[in-house]
Amino acid sequence: MPNIEPTKHTLLLAEALERRGIKFKLEHWDGHKHIDIFIPEDNIYIEIDGMRHQTSPECIISDFNRDYFSFKNNFFTKHITNEAIETHLEEIADAIANVINNAPNKIGDRLVKK
Repeated sequence: MPNIEPTKHTLLLAEALERRGIKFKLEHWDGHKHIDIFIPEDNIYIEIDGMRHQTSPECIISDFNRDYFSFKNNFFTKHITNEAIETHLEEIADAIANVINNAPNKIGDRLVKK
């Protein structure tokens, strides 16, 4: 697969996660698609999406399909908009770190503490 460069918004979140000690891979190829940020220990995919993923029917359907097949293979996908990264970066990174640190491999069990 071609080498994909991470977007500015992906890099912002990656740097924020790195400051919190979260281990991840950037632009991970899972055999079918590139994942913006992959957290292997917890089978978490993080996709940083532009507005067209919120407004384009084709993108919405594509994302549903991608997420479905990822979920069937025990991967959980979190979509975050570029706009959310711009306005709430630290809060988002804190929340993701909280999930990783307090509920490893138990996504869906609601064990996350505030």
